[in-house]
Amino acid sequence: MSHHKARGFDNIEPFSIRLIDALRWRIKRKVLPPKAGYHAFNQTWCSSIDISLEGNRVWWIGHSTTLIRLKNKWILTDPVFSNRVSPFQFIGPKRRTQPAITIDQLPMVDVVVISHNHYDHLDFNSIRQLITRFPQMTILVPLGLKAKLKKWGAKQIIELDWWQSINTHEITFTATPAKHWSNRGVFDVNKALWCGWVMQTDIDNPLLTKTIYFMGDTGYSASLKKIADRFKQIDLALIPIGAYAPRWFMQSQHIDPQQALQLYDELNCQSAIAIHWGAFELADEPLDEPPALLNSLKEDRVFHLLKIGDSLAINPFNNALK
Repeated sequence: MSHHKARGFDNIEPFSIRLIDALRWRIKRKVLPPKAGYHAFNQTWCSSIDISLEGNRVWWIGHSTTLIRLKNKWILTDPVFSNRVSPFQFIGPKRRTQPAITIDQLPMVDVVVISHNHYDHLDFNSIRQLITRFPQMTILVPLGLKAKLKKWGAKQIIELDWWQSINTHEITFTATPAKHWSNRGVFDVNKALWCGWVMQTDIDNPLLTKTIYFMGDTGYSASLKKIADRFKQIDLALIPIGAYAPRWFMQSQHIDPQQALQLYDELNCQSAIAIHWGAFELADEPLDEPPALLNSLKEDRVFHLLKIGDSLAINPFNNALK
Protein backbone atom coordinates (compact mmCIF):
# COMPACT_ATOMS: atom_id res chain seq x y z
CA MET A 1 0.00 0.00 0.00
CA SER A 2 1.13 3.57 -0.65
CA HIS A 3 1.90 4.40 2.99
CA HIS A 4 3.88 1.20 3.60
CA LYS A 5 7.60 1.09 3.02
CA ALA A 6 10.30 -1.54 3.50
CA ARG A 7 11.01 -0.79 7.15
CA GLY A 8 7.95 1.02 8.41
CA PHE A 9 5.48 3.59 7.20
CA ASP A 10 5.28 6.88 5.35
CA ASN A 11 2.75 9.56 4.53
CA ILE A 12 0.83 9.80 1.28
CA GLU A 13 2.74 13.06 0.89
CA PRO A 14 6.10 12.03 2.45
CA PHE A 15 8.07 14.43 4.59
CA SER A 16 11.03 14.11 6.93
CA ILE A 17 12.13 16.17 9.89
CA ARG A 18 15.77 17.11 9.54
CA LEU A 19 17.87 16.98 12.69
CA ILE A 20 19.36 20.38 11.88
CA ASP A 21 15.88 21.92 11.73
CA ALA A 22 14.89 20.33 15.04
CA LEU A 23 18.04 21.69 16.67
CA ARG A 24 17.47 25.12 15.12
CA TRP A 25 13.96 25.20 16.58
CA ARG A 26 15.09 24.02 20.01
CA ILE A 27 17.88 26.60 20.22
CA LYS A 28 15.52 29.48 19.30
CA ARG A 29 12.56 28.34 21.43
CA LYS A 30 11.01 30.83 23.78
CA VAL A 31 7.58 29.80 25.03
CA LEU A 32 5.51 32.72 26.27
CA PRO A 33 3.04 32.30 29.15
CA PRO A 34 -0.65 33.09 28.69
CA LYS A 35 -1.30 36.83 28.70
CA ALA A 36 -2.97 36.80 32.10
CA GLY A 37 -0.67 34.14 33.55
CA TYR A 38 -1.07 30.42 34.22
CA HIS A 39 -3.34 30.75 37.25
CA ALA A 40 -5.84 32.91 35.37
CA PHE A 41 -5.65 30.51 32.41
CA ASN A 42 -6.59 27.62 34.70
CA GLN A 43 -9.44 29.63 36.19
CA THR A 44 -10.77 30.39 32.71
CA TRP A 45 -10.36 27.01 31.04
CA CYS A 46 -10.85 24.37 33.74
CA SER A 47 -14.19 23.16 35.09
CA SER A 48 -15.48 20.46 37.42
CA ILE A 49 -16.47 17.30 35.55
CA ASP A 50 -19.87 15.65 35.91
CA ILE A 51 -19.93 12.12 34.48
CA SER A 52 -23.40 11.48 35.91
CA LEU A 53 -24.90 13.32 32.93
CA GLU A 54 -26.87 10.89 30.80
CA GLY A 55 -27.01 9.91 27.14
CA ASN A 56 -24.43 9.86 24.38
CA ARG A 57 -21.86 12.47 25.37
CA VAL A 58 -18.25 13.60 24.99
CA TRP A 59 -16.18 14.99 27.88
CA TRP A 60 -12.87 16.79 27.31
CA ILE A 61 -10.38 15.46 29.87
CA GLY A 62 -7.44 17.53 28.59
CA HIS A 63 -5.03 17.67 25.62
CA SER A 64 -6.15 14.85 23.25
CA THR A 65 -7.78 12.78 25.98
CA THR A 66 -11.55 12.64 25.75
CA LEU A 67 -14.10 10.40 27.41
CA ILE A 68 -16.91 9.35 25.08
CA ARG A 69 -20.11 7.52 25.92
CA LEU A 70 -21.84 5.85 22.96
CA LYS A 71 -24.49 3.13 23.19
CA ASN A 72 -23.81 3.04 26.94
CA LYS A 73 -20.18 2.10 26.24
CA TRP A 74 -17.24 4.16 27.49
CA ILE A 75 -14.37 5.09 25.17
CA LEU A 76 -11.11 6.91 25.96
CA THR A 77 -9.05 8.62 23.28
CA ASP A 78 -5.25 8.89 23.69
CA PRO A 79 -5.33 8.65 27.49
CA VAL A 80 -2.57 10.75 29.06
CA PHE A 81 -2.88 11.47 32.79
CA SER A 82 0.81 11.92 33.69
CA ASN A 83 2.36 15.23 34.74
CA ARG A 84 4.94 15.15 31.93
CA VAL A 85 4.92 13.80 28.38
CA SER A 86 8.35 12.28 28.22
CA PRO A 87 10.19 8.98 28.72
CA PHE A 88 10.85 10.26 32.26
CA GLN A 89 8.70 12.11 34.78
CA PHE A 90 11.50 14.41 35.95
CA ILE A 91 12.09 16.08 32.58
CA GLY A 92 10.11 17.02 29.50
CA PRO A 93 6.98 19.11 28.82
CA LYS A 94 4.94 19.42 32.00
CA ARG A 95 1.25 19.94 32.50
CA ARG A 96 -0.04 23.46 32.93
CA THR A 97 -3.60 22.24 33.53
CA GLN A 98 -4.63 19.02 35.27
CA PRO A 99 -6.79 16.28 33.75
CA ALA A 100 -10.46 16.73 34.54
CA ILE A 101 -10.63 13.28 36.14
CA THR A 102 -8.24 10.70 37.55
CA ILE A 103 -8.01 7.10 36.39
CA ASP A 104 -9.44 5.97 39.75
CA GLN A 105 -12.52 8.13 39.15
CA LEU A 106 -13.25 6.85 35.63
CA PRO A 107 -16.34 4.77 34.87
CA MET A 108 -15.85 1.25 33.48
CA VAL A 109 -13.81 1.86 30.31
CA ASP A 110 -14.71 -0.47 27.44
CA VAL A 111 -12.47 0.77 24.62
CA VAL A 112 -9.30 2.84 24.34
CA VAL A 113 -8.23 4.23 20.95
CA ILE A 114 -4.62 5.28 20.34
CA SER A 115 -3.73 7.53 17.40
CA HIS A 116 0.07 7.10 17.50
CA ASN A 117 3.00 6.51 19.82
CA HIS A 118 4.27 10.01 20.66
CA TYR A 119 4.52 10.55 24.41
CA ASP A 120 1.69 13.07 24.55
CA HIS A 121 -0.65 10.46 23.04
CA LEU A 122 0.67 7.12 24.28
CA ASP A 123 1.68 7.31 27.94
CA PHE A 124 3.13 4.23 29.64
CA ASN A 125 2.05 5.12 33.18
CA SER A 126 -1.51 5.90 32.12
CA ILE A 127 -1.86 2.71 30.06
CA ARG A 128 -0.46 0.56 32.87
CA GLN A 129 -2.90 2.06 35.39
CA LEU A 130 -5.81 1.58 33.00
CA ILE A 131 -4.83 -2.05 32.38
CA THR A 132 -4.71 -2.66 36.14
CA ARG A 133 -8.13 -1.12 36.70
CA PHE A 134 -9.84 -2.37 33.50
CA PRO A 135 -7.99 -5.57 32.48
CA GLN A 136 -10.65 -6.57 29.94
CA MET A 137 -10.82 -3.27 28.07
CA THR A 138 -10.16 -3.36 24.32
CA ILE A 139 -7.32 -1.19 23.00
CA LEU A 140 -7.38 -0.18 19.32
CA VAL A 141 -4.04 0.83 17.82
CA PRO A 142 -2.55 1.51 14.38
CA LEU A 143 -0.16 -1.01 12.84
CA GLY A 144 3.10 -1.58 14.70
CA LEU A 145 1.89 -0.91 18.25
CA LYS A 146 0.30 -4.22 19.27
CA ALA A 147 3.55 -5.80 20.46
CA LYS A 148 4.37 -2.81 22.67
CA LEU A 149 0.93 -2.76 24.29
CA LYS A 150 1.10 -6.51 24.85
CA LYS A 151 4.49 -6.07 26.52
CA TRP A 152 2.91 -3.44 28.78
CA GLY A 153 0.32 -6.00 29.91
CA ALA A 154 -2.71 -5.33 27.70
CA LYS A 155 -4.84 -8.39 26.92
CA GLN A 156 -7.32 -7.25 24.28
CA ILE A 157 -5.47 -5.38 21.51
CA ILE A 158 -6.73 -4.83 17.97
CA GLU A 159 -4.26 -3.46 15.43
CA LEU A 160 -5.59 -1.84 12.24
CA ASP A 161 -4.24 -0.32 9.04
CA TRP A 162 -5.72 2.80 7.45
CA TRP A 163 -9.29 2.16 6.26
CA GLN A 164 -9.63 -1.12 8.15
CA SER A 165 -12.66 -1.42 10.43
CA ILE A 166 -13.72 -3.51 13.39
CA ASN A 167 -17.05 -3.74 15.19
CA THR A 168 -16.68 -4.09 18.94
CA HIS A 169 -19.04 -3.21 21.79
CA GLU A 170 -21.76 -2.36 19.20
CA ILE A 171 -19.60 0.40 17.69
CA THR A 172 -17.74 0.31 14.39
CA PHE A 173 -14.22 1.76 14.55
CA THR A 174 -12.30 2.67 11.40
CA ALA A 175 -8.65 3.74 11.32
CA THR A 176 -8.27 6.74 9.02
CA PRO A 177 -5.22 8.40 7.41
CA ALA A 178 -3.35 11.27 9.01
CA LYS A 179 -0.27 13.24 8.01
CA HIS A 180 2.15 12.74 10.87
CA TRP A 181 4.99 10.49 12.03
CA SER A 182 5.96 8.27 14.95
CA ASN A 183 8.77 7.41 17.32
CA ARG A 184 9.51 6.63 20.96
CA GLY A 185 13.29 6.83 20.66
CA VAL A 186 16.10 7.49 18.21
CA PHE A 187 15.99 4.24 16.29
CA ASP A 188 12.27 3.61 15.75
CA VAL A 189 11.20 6.57 13.58
CA ASN A 190 8.07 5.64 11.61
CA LYS A 191 8.26 1.96 12.60
CA ALA A 192 4.66 2.25 13.83
CA LEU A 193 1.75 3.79 11.95
CA TRP A 194 -0.33 6.85 12.98
CA CYS A 195 -4.03 7.41 12.34
CA GLY A 196 -7.32 9.01 13.24
CA TRP A 197 -10.40 7.05 14.32
CA VAL A 198 -13.98 7.19 13.07
CA MET A 199 -16.55 5.73 15.47
CA GLN A 200 -20.03 4.88 14.23
CA THR A 201 -23.18 3.59 15.87
CA ASP A 202 -26.18 1.96 14.16
CA ILE A 203 -24.51 1.77 10.75
CA ASP A 204 -27.33 -0.47 9.49
CA ASN A 205 -29.88 2.28 10.09
CA PRO A 206 -28.89 5.54 8.32
CA LEU A 207 -31.58 7.47 10.21
CA LEU A 208 -29.91 6.66 13.53
CA THR A 209 -26.24 6.43 12.52
CA LYS A 210 -23.94 8.73 14.44
CA THR A 211 -20.40 9.35 13.18
CA ILE A 212 -17.73 10.66 15.57
CA TYR A 213 -14.25 11.46 14.19
CA PHE A 214 -11.20 11.65 16.45
CA MET A 215 -8.53 13.22 14.25
CA GLY A 216 -5.46 12.40 16.37
CA ASP A 217 -2.43 14.42 15.23
CA THR A 218 -2.09 15.59 11.65
CA GLY A 219 -0.64 18.21 9.40
CA TYR A 220 -2.84 19.52 6.62
CA SER A 221 -3.10 17.35 3.52
CA ALA A 222 -5.56 17.53 0.65
CA SER A 223 -5.54 13.73 0.70
CA LEU A 224 -7.55 13.83 3.94
CA LYS A 225 -10.56 14.74 1.81
CA LYS A 226 -10.80 11.01 1.06
CA ILE A 227 -12.24 10.63 4.55
CA ALA A 228 -15.26 12.63 3.38
CA ASP A 229 -15.64 10.26 0.43
CA ARG A 230 -16.10 7.34 2.83
CA PHE A 231 -18.02 9.12 5.58
CA LYS A 232 -20.46 11.50 3.96
CA GLN A 233 -21.35 13.33 7.15
CA ILE A 234 -19.36 13.64 10.36
CA ASP A 235 -21.70 14.53 13.19
CA LEU A 236 -18.93 15.45 15.61
CA ALA A 237 -15.20 15.86 14.98
CA LEU A 238 -12.53 16.10 17.67
CA ILE A 239 -10.02 18.36 15.93
CA PRO A 240 -6.57 19.45 17.19
CA ILE A 241 -5.85 23.18 17.18
CA GLY A 242 -2.57 23.54 19.11
CA ALA A 243 1.22 22.90 18.84
CA TYR A 244 1.52 24.70 15.50
CA ALA A 245 4.25 27.36 15.94
CA PRO A 246 6.59 28.12 14.30
CA ARG A 247 4.89 27.17 11.04
CA TRP A 248 8.19 26.61 9.17
CA PHE A 249 8.83 23.66 11.49
CA MET A 250 5.38 22.49 12.62
CA GLN A 251 3.30 22.81 9.46
CA SER A 252 4.07 19.29 8.22
CA GLN A 253 3.08 17.77 11.59
CA HIS A 254 0.25 19.82 13.13
CA ILE A 255 -2.59 21.90 11.78
CA ASP A 256 -3.20 25.41 13.09
CA PRO A 257 -6.65 26.87 13.92
CA GLN A 258 -7.19 28.11 10.36
CA GLN A 259 -6.42 24.67 8.90
CA ALA A 260 -8.62 23.07 11.57
CA LEU A 261 -11.50 25.11 10.18
CA GLN A 262 -10.52 24.22 6.62
CA LEU A 263 -10.69 20.50 7.45
CA TYR A 264 -13.99 21.08 9.27
CA ASP A 265 -15.39 22.35 5.97
CA GLU A 266 -13.70 19.84 3.68
CA LEU A 267 -14.84 16.84 5.73
CA ASN A 268 -18.43 18.08 6.01
CA CYS A 269 -18.34 18.24 9.79
CA GLN A 270 -21.61 19.24 11.41
CA SER A 271 -19.92 20.18 14.68
CA ALA A 272 -16.52 19.94 16.34
CA ILE A 273 -14.68 20.12 19.65
CA ALA A 274 -11.20 21.68 19.79
CA ILE A 275 -8.60 19.38 21.36
CA HIS A 276 -4.77 19.16 21.57
CA TRP A 277 -4.31 22.49 23.32
CA GLY A 278 -4.31 23.95 26.81
CA ALA A 279 -2.29 21.29 28.69
CA PHE A 280 1.30 21.02 27.43
CA GLU A 281 3.57 23.61 25.85
CA LEU A 282 4.71 21.46 22.91
CA ALA A 283 5.38 24.30 20.48
CA ASP A 284 6.05 28.03 20.60
CA GLU A 285 2.57 29.55 20.79
CA PRO A 286 1.26 30.49 24.27
CA LEU A 287 -1.52 28.29 25.64
CA ASP A 288 -4.18 30.96 25.21
CA GLU A 289 -3.45 31.69 21.55
CA PRO A 290 -5.14 28.68 19.84
CA PRO A 291 -8.63 29.31 21.32
CA ALA A 292 -8.36 33.04 20.64
CA LEU A 293 -7.44 32.41 16.99
CA LEU A 294 -10.17 29.82 16.55
CA ASN A 295 -12.78 32.15 18.02
CA SER A 296 -11.71 34.97 15.70
CA LEU A 297 -11.93 32.77 12.58
CA LYS A 298 -14.73 30.24 13.08
CA GLU A 299 -17.64 32.53 12.06
CA ASP A 300 -20.87 30.49 12.10
CA ARG A 301 -19.24 27.06 12.27
CA VAL A 302 -20.35 24.90 15.20
CA PHE A 303 -16.84 24.51 16.55
CA HIS A 304 -16.86 24.27 20.35
CA LEU A 305 -14.15 25.46 22.72
CA LEU A 306 -14.89 23.45 25.84
CA LYS A 307 -13.35 23.99 29.23
CA ILE A 308 -11.35 21.02 30.47
CA GLY A 309 -13.99 18.93 32.25
CA ASP A 310 -16.96 20.20 30.23
CA SER A 311 -18.97 18.03 27.87
CA LEU A 312 -21.39 17.97 24.96
CA ALA A 313 -24.44 15.78 24.59
CA ILE A 314 -24.88 14.05 21.25
CA ASN A 315 -28.52 14.08 20.25
CA PRO A 316 -29.41 10.75 18.59
CA PHE A 317 -32.13 12.22 16.39
CA ASN A 318 -30.47 15.25 14.85
CA ASN A 319 -27.10 16.98 14.64
CA ALA A 320 -27.61 19.32 17.56
CA LEU A 321 -25.17 19.16 20.42
CA LYS A 322 -25.81 20.70 23.81
